[in-house]
Amino acid sequence: MNCPCCSGKTYEECCKPYHLGEKLAPTAEALMRSRFSAFAIPNGEYLLETTFPAKRKFHNKEGLQEWGEINEWTKLEIIRKPTLNQVEFKAYYKDEKGKMQLHHELSDFKLRNERWYYVKGKFLN
Repeated sequence: MNCPCCSGKTYEECCKPYHLGEKLAPTAEALMRSRFSAFAIPNGEYLLETTFPAKRKFHNKEGLQEWGEINEWTKLEIIRKPTLNQVEFKAYYKDEKGKMQLHHELSDFKLRNERWYYVKGKFLN
């Protein structure tokens, strides 16, 4: 199976090792891609675990899992070369009513104890 993050690799050689906890994402972009794949699979537990600990109180595993399940995640596009701790992306998905949607975001990530975390995102037009 091709990886949902649109890397061109298979899921097994791309995001799956992160989802299974066999590896940690080495960059903010790799974490962002693995989070997109976690919405597509879906894997709410991974999404919560990769959210910065101080921000987890604003999320829950069930809600993240449901957001992945009710939408069909079709494509990820990295908009420009990511910086060390920011990634701008467009995530394309079909919502529960079958309508195509676009989620355009500039995400902030933080490296803590050699592990990357999602901190917050700013929605863009």
